[in-house]
Amino acid sequence: QLQASGGGLVQAGGSLRLSCAASTRTFARYAMGWFRQGPGAEREFVGAIKWSGDSTSYADSVKGRFTISRDPDKNAVYLQMNSLKPEDTAVYYCAADRYNRRSYVPSRRTDFGSWGQGTQVTVSS
Repeated sequence: QLQASGGGLVQAGGSLRLSCAASTRTFARYAMGWFRQGPGAEREFVGAIKWSGDSTSYADSVKGRFTISRDPDKNAVYLQMNSLKPEDTAVYYCAADRYNRRSYVPSRRTDFGSWGQGTQVTVSS
């Protein structure tokens, strides 16, 4: 089970750090991703981190502003969001890869099999 937290209301240009806590240590063997779904929009890929923590992938829209990291000792994954824009407003979801120890960083929604409940991020202009 995954639990996302850290969302809130922030002004444009501000920062937020989302956390995703995993209930079991087995998630340390899985790539972890962040997705978001804005009002009336499809759920879209934000970024992901390889199970080993040594590789990441980001959507072009957040590249250079968002950073994903993981702490295997805490069974947690983080999404640091800087220079936030109103278009970043969405519900953010963390997700775990369907397969353990994948050799590359997954990015398709169908690559992920376990999902957290989502946390709302609202960026005001």
